[in-house]
Amino acid sequence: MPVPFASQASPRIGLVGATGSIGASIAAALGDAGTPFAAIGRSLAGLTRAFAARPETALRTCDPELRTWNPDDPATIRGAFRGLDTLVYMVGVPYDAFHLHPRLMARTVEAAAAEGVSRLLLIGTAYPFGRPQAALVDESHPRTPHTFKGQMRKAQEDVLMEADAAGVIRATILRLPDFYGPGVERSFLADIFAAAAEGRRAKVVGPIDRPHQFVFVPDVGPVVRTLLATDAAFGRTFNLGGAGTISVREVAERAFALANARPNAKPRLMVANKTMLRLAGLFDPVMRELVEMNYLMTTPVIMDDTALEALIGPMAKTSYADGIARTMAAATAAALAAQPRQAA
Repeated sequence: MPVPFASQASPRIGLVGATGSIGASIAAALGDAGTPFAAIGRSLAGLTRAFAARPETALRTCDPELRTWNPDDPATIRGAFRGLDTLVYMVGVPYDAFHLHPRLMARTVEAAAAEGVSRLLLIGTAYPFGRPQAALVDESHPRTPHTFKGQMRKAQEDVLMEADAAGVIRATILRLPDFYGPGVERSFLADIFAAAAEGRRAKVVGPIDRPHQFVFVPDVGPVVRTLLATDAAFGRTFNLGGAGTISVREVAERAFALANARPNAKPRLMVANKTMLRLAGLFDPVMRELVEMNYLMTTPVIMDDTALEALIGPMAKTSYADGIARTMAAATAAALAAQPRQAA
């Protein structure tokens, strides 16, 4: 089980909002390199559970120092950042509370500057771009979000990059499309793997036949680790794309075929279109919030990461075939573990 550092070197990197799947990937990459780091979250119990339960965070070389913060209390923010040089920011908010994103970033930058933190890397999203105006979206694409969530994510980016321009802190942003992987729950694809493993219909948001781009979560950590070691990355923003494109239907076909050990096994899907999301939103606030983001299914944002590759070199990207197989294996293991034990 992870424990605070004792004899190991004090960490200089802090993962803020470390309990999610992206945090786990970055933690594993830093741990593999023997780089000390602090994992920062809202509760010590939550941090301990997250790092003890995930096999990808069973770090071989070093354990994270666990630190807590309260994003509403500037004193605890400063305390969590004390002694650190670099922050990787992955803080999530409820889907119906995106107005908090720029506020939390402003508090983070202020506390970081007060504690002498010199660099911050934000894990961003495609939301600030709005509807894509090009087949491939690179960093020069206009940031013209037409949704409230996109506007709040753009405002978050602006807070950070304006602080960089003012010399308050050195900053960079790594934007990701949607992602998937073993144990990843917050993904358009998550229920496909769980349903295939449990032998039920999968709930997905349509349309499901458009080409999409998904990043395999374990691939993110090594990229972030390299960016943190690349001084020229700061003061700029970057996109990270997936291993080509794939449709949601094809993901489902591959997952259900693996689950049934039959190459032509048909996926069982319950597809919700925009009208169905609106109806569901009458009773479920989270579903209501999905309505404005449905454009990502009808006109997906396909990231161009040429600039990132030019800076750090070729990036290892797991193929969809391998990524789906690994994610399906994890979902099957989780489903088996959740079954009640048979009486002897």
